[in-house]
Amino acid sequence: MIPAQVEYCNALFGIEQELAGLPPEERYEQRLARSKPVMDALLAWAETKSAAAPKSALGRALYYLREQWPYLIRFLEDGRLEISNNRAERSVKPFVMGRKNWLFANTEGGAQSSAMIYSLIETAKENGLDPYRYLVHVLTEAPRLAAKGDCWAEKLLPEYVREGCCDVLKRKD
Repeated sequence: MIPAQVEYCNALFGIEQELAGLPPEERYEQRLARSKPVMDALLAWAETKSAAAPKSALGRALYYLREQWPYLIRFLEDGRLEISNNRAERSVKPFVMGRKNWLFANTEGGAQSSAMIYSLIETAKENGLDPYRYLVHVLTEAPRLAAKGDCWAEKLLPEYVREGCCDVLKRKD
């Protein structure tokens, strides 16, 4: 027998799988119609279990669910958001696994610089751009754009990159 909370999760991920190819606007509407009732039912189910001992596994899980609820329902607010952060988790995994290689970042500034460069690389990958060429583009254009005034960083986002500048990579997913 599958526990109720797992059935809610399975239903939500099943809906997401069905909505995968839809444009964000339609995904948003479908989520409100199909996923929101499941989320409401999950919360109602959790409220019926309020008598669970706070230090029990169920009590801790219910407390976590209630505390994280505003974040759990964020995917209902925008069709571009994903229900899960698995893709983000997978993209940072190599960084986490190689943490011993980051010992050279022995200062706060060094660690921040490493994180910024890594973030740029992963942003390029996530947007199908060649990471090396995107880095060259960003590091070349940033000083010029910054000298021109406000909102310069936004112009470095992948959607503003000149076509042909960073070569589009073939996506693996």
